[in-house]
Amino acid sequence: MTKVELFEAIRKEHFDDGKGIRLISREEKVHRRTVRAAIENAIPPSRKPTVRKPTVLTRALRQVVDQWLTEDRKARRKQRHTARRVYDRLRREEGYSGAESTVRRYVGQRKRELGLSGKAFVPLTHEAGQEGEVDWYEADVDFPWGRQTMQFFEMRACFSGREFHMAFPRQTQRAFFEGIAAALLYFCGVFAVIRFDNLSSVVVKVLRGRRRKETDRFVALRSHYLFDPEFCRPGIEGAPEKGGVEGGVGRFRRNHLVPVPFAESLDDLNRQLLEHCAQDDQRRIDGRRQTIADDWSTEREHLRALPSEPFPTAEVGSSEVDSKGRICLRTNRYSVPIRLAGLSVEHRLGATKVELVHGGKVVALHERLQGRHEQQLELDHYLELLWYKPGALSRSMPLRQSRDQGQWPEAYDKLWDHLRLRYGESEGTKHLLEVLLMHRENEADEVHAAVELSLEYGCYDSGAISVVLRQLQVTEPEAAPLVDLGLLCRYERPVDRDFGEYDQLLGLPMASAEVH
Repeated sequence: MTKVELFEAIRKEHFDDGKGIRLISREEKVHRRTVRAAIENAIPPSRKPTVRKPTVLTRALRQVVDQWLTEDRKARRKQRHTARRVYDRLRREEGYSGAESTVRRYVGQRKRELGLSGKAFVPLTHEAGQEGEVDWYEADVDFPWGRQTMQFFEMRACFSGREFHMAFPRQTQRAFFEGIAAALLYFCGVFAVIRFDNLSSVVVKVLRGRRRKETDRFVALRSHYLFDPEFCRPGIEGAPEKGGVEGGVGRFRRNHLVPVPFAESLDDLNRQLLEHCAQDDQRRIDGRRQTIADDWSTEREHLRALPSEPFPTAEVGSSEVDSKGRICLRTNRYSVPIRLAGLSVEHRLGATKVELVHGGKVVALHERLQGRHEQQLELDHYLELLWYKPGALSRSMPLRQSRDQGQWPEAYDKLWDHLRLRYGESEGTKHLLEVLLMHRENEADEVHAAVELSLEYGCYDSGAISVVLRQLQVTEPEAAPLVDLGLLCRYERPVDRDFGEYDQLLGLPMASAEVH
């Protein structure tokens, strides 16, 4: 019997049966105070909490702890006393012999009173299209070449809660600007205010209050998109000022980056992130009636329109091509077509891409190298030179990189062996170079298929491979209409027929024969 049921039984015996307090106390075997309480109220009174007095933690020791915690207000957050540290100091310095749990209860109580543990926040509301928040975070990703720690950029719309995530190898100013430009393009508009941390790529110096000395490139960026920047307080104190994006970082990482994701490349990883963002548009934030997508349909109408051209985030300059068909950027070297050796080309250096331009045309596009003193060489850029120096192909750096990157099929080595056996080392390599030149005008998969099919046919010749390639590219002709074979019987002639009829034809005049 619960206490509520006991009170019900007592009240029935008293009010319905007319029993007195003493009689009910003897029959129910409870104290008379309990009977009186049940008669007064059907709801049992709540039990008073037990107040435990720290008898071992004396008043003098409590004053010592209070002094330590008060001094913590002037210390860094990560250099303040924990309950464990207070307990250790009390034992060593003050001779405390009580339990650690006693110290923990008292330290927790005093920290709450002194405002050192946890903070209170005011619920905020946001206007549609007015505010966006930006943050960086990191997570591990598995690539074919191994596990790598990637840097993730996030921008969040405060009103709808819609998020944009993009991965970069490093946190650089160029990556930050590319993330902002890509995010605003994803949102199809510009927020009136965007809130930032005090990143070195944005802030040169933190001045008094909310004023900042900003970098020239960032001033140009916000002038291009015409948004107002708002900077949080430095350090951990500024994190709650953009709590939406801070919480979004943790939620997105727990839901979409656990377990560690696998991606074929950086482009593949960013494609996966966009898919996750689209999935999150269908979720409903706690306390809201509509999904993020529904709220976003309202917010996007209040955004400022994007400028006609995106902000040029790439670094533009000019570099001279060396005798090996390379240019040097940030200690790393990238190849261009060998015909440009000795000339100057324009480079556009982005966070993840390197674009090389000559004569107004893009002549090379590379993934940006993130290390130092590395090379990114493309075999296609050296084919014309290798035609005159075929012996250098087997030992060339571009060929080795093609093998390491999985861009050199095994069938090409088999074909190369057959060509050298048939035509000799030099001429056989030239036949292989002719096959490689086919990649410039045809899809790589088509050329690979033509090479494999030629090997099956036993055709070890570049000309034969080009024929097979054209056959693979020709679409299947439409089937001819079916003919009723019964109609062909009128053209039948007996085998042993007299040929005199044909002799008569020979005797006809020429004009008559032509008409016939």
